[in-house]
Amino acid sequence: MSDRFGNFSKKLINLKWVVILATAVITVFFGYHASRLTINADILESLPDSDRNAQLLKEIGVDFGGNSIGIIILETGNVYDTGAIKHINDLTDSVGKIEGIASVSSITNIINIKGDENGIEVGKLIDSYDLPDSQDDFDRLRADIANNPLYRGSVVSEDETSALIIFYLQEGADVKSVANAVIEKTASLDLPESIYYAGSPLLVSYISDLIRNDLVKLLPIAFIVIALILFLSFRSWAGVVLPLATSVIAIIWTLGSISLSGYNMTMISNNIPIILLAVGSAYAIHVVNKINLERSSNRPEPVASGLKAVTTPVILAGITTAIGFVSFIFGAYLDMIVEFGLFTSLGTLYACVLALTLVPAMLSLQPEPPRQSRQTEQPKTGLLEKGISKIASLTIRSPKKMLLFWLLIIITGVIGISSIKRSVNIQEYFRPGNPARKAEQIMIDKFGGTNPVFLLFKGDILNPAVLRAMEAASDYMEASPDINATLSVADLIAELNYAITGSRSIPEDPEQIQQLWFFLEGNETLEKMVNQDLTQAIVISKFKSPDNQSKQVFADYMAAYLSKNESPDYQIEITGMPFVDITMDQSLINSQIGSIFIALACIIIVIGLILKSMRFGLLATIPIVAAIAILFGIMGLAGISLNIATVLVASVALGIGIDYSIHIITHFNRLRTSCATMESVVSQSILTSGRAIIINFVSVSSGFLVLVFSDMIPLVYFGVLIAVSMISSGLAALTLLPSVLLVMNKRES
Repeated sequence: MSDRFGNFSKKLINLKWVVILATAVITVFFGYHASRLTINADILESLPDSDRNAQLLKEIGVDFGGNSIGIIILETGNVYDTGAIKHINDLTDSVGKIEGIASVSSITNIINIKGDENGIEVGKLIDSYDLPDSQDDFDRLRADIANNPLYRGSVVSEDETSALIIFYLQEGADVKSVANAVIEKTASLDLPESIYYAGSPLLVSYISDLIRNDLVKLLPIAFIVIALILFLSFRSWAGVVLPLATSVIAIIWTLGSISLSGYNMTMISNNIPIILLAVGSAYAIHVVNKINLERSSNRPEPVASGLKAVTTPVILAGITTAIGFVSFIFGAYLDMIVEFGLFTSLGTLYACVLALTLVPAMLSLQPEPPRQSRQTEQPKTGLLEKGISKIASLTIRSPKKMLLFWLLIIITGVIGISSIKRSVNIQEYFRPGNPARKAEQIMIDKFGGTNPVFLLFKGDILNPAVLRAMEAASDYMEASPDINATLSVADLIAELNYAITGSRSIPEDPEQIQQLWFFLEGNETLEKMVNQDLTQAIVISKFKSPDNQSKQVFADYMAAYLSKNESPDYQIEITGMPFVDITMDQSLINSQIGSIFIALACIIIVIGLILKSMRFGLLATIPIVAAIAILFGIMGLAGISLNIATVLVASVALGIGIDYSIHIITHFNRLRTSCATMESVVSQSILTSGRAIIINFVSVSSGFLVLVFSDMIPLVYFGVLIAVSMISSGLAALTLLPSVLLVMNKRES
């Protein structure tokens, strides 16, 4: 294989201008498509159709508009005030005129059913042309809302300090454009009250803006930090420009590939540029470092010989890192995680190819000085070299003590694993004080939350038995401590009956229901509750608690009800975000365990096949297993939740961190037949790879630590945890792995 790579190295250098030109053309092509990339932060679109809860939630969103609800929260001292009512009315009218919005509902235009000696009147709670302006008007309005179970606590908070303006998007509307228009229109009114935004469309828009801001803000910072570290490490233009150029080109190729494939950037894939900036430079660092060593050793054809020596470990590192990312697709619940794994692995392979082609091609453009006059590019007595020599000396002198040290650290990490908690709570994505987090908390405290729950009834909706079943199911749901209120067409029928008979119930006679239906027919409120042919209807509710256990309790509570209330007259299904969250929560564990074991197994096999020894494959995983134990231990001890962002950390750390072990193992395998003692083999392996490994994990860690400035909390934790994993896996590769090699080989000798 070494001869094959030697021929490859010489041919590549001869074709250096072809390589450079081809890279430029491909980059322009992908760059054009990358510029057309869009952002979609809608988690609902990422839900898999294979899950019935997710599929039904999407169907209800299409049929009833249940998933395309936006909420404007107006917070003031007292809603029952002339100014507040006028401003709610202004918001309702203004938002209703925005293109893409199907309907708007608020206290100033909600349906109101009244009955007196003259008959039934189905109108609005407030006449928008004659707004209440006296204390008597407000007292009557307050009483009407308090006595109406349809609206009590759902349009005005019970403490009377907040009101909701709820809008529904038209099918196929551009969510981002509509959300931006709503925010701009609201801002243009310059209202004195505090305004907050909740609901899926506005949350999608807000997260999209955060993603865009993170990319614009953090990518340049990461670039500068990595460039500074590379300059301090190499002190040459090649050591700075080439690793960064490799990363940037790999990012452009990857973003272009995402766009060409018809995908969007998501709240997960926005990590890809920073990951590739940090990871993509790693392969180029090893190539540059090895060629520099060849030049400083006065070797003939240093670029070709350096490339030949480093090709095997770089290819191994690229493949194993890609495997770490691809492992996400096994057990992942959200499509966005699958997409992230696929495109990050593709970007990793792009960076690997560029490191083995573009970097040596560029380095070969440098004229080689006469061998006798060459200057050593890297001082052998520098601080970094002294540190590496000490690490090698300490490891060789006391391998058993080093093993004991790592064993204690791993045990501590394992102890912390038992304290890890899982979370799919959207509030945890935003920093404290963030408007989106504040809006979510207001909805939980005053309006029963934002997580929608839907009971879907299929049958003859105007059948008294079906309506009574809807009513009974609503009552049962409201008995749950996490359900504030429900709303369905059965409630409207009961309210009409109350206006006539004084009894808030479903009539027994189907003809009476038909008569009552006459008063409702054509009202736009019905479109959100029942389909046109009256064969399907939904009970709408919201779930309050963000706690996973509460969601599971509610799911079991409703499952028991549905199993006991089957009927030939109707079918009932239930779905909503709490049910999706339960599946997503379980998938965090399945995905985490599955991806780690799959990645480890594949990495062992790949390394074993290339190095022709499965034992080396097993040995190479020791440092990364230690690093993962430390990673999970820190998560448990620090109270960092396992969520859709941090669940990626272990596989990312495994894929990247294995590179360090590969370089040690590869050099160990190459040197063990040429060195006199096992100590010298291990020492030379550390000294040869140590510099590149340390530069690598310091630059990668620094790149990821830039994420601490993200506005999204999971990304902050993601960056910190990856940095910790890189440092621990790098140090384990330089100390733990050599100690294991020394102890094992001494026993065998």
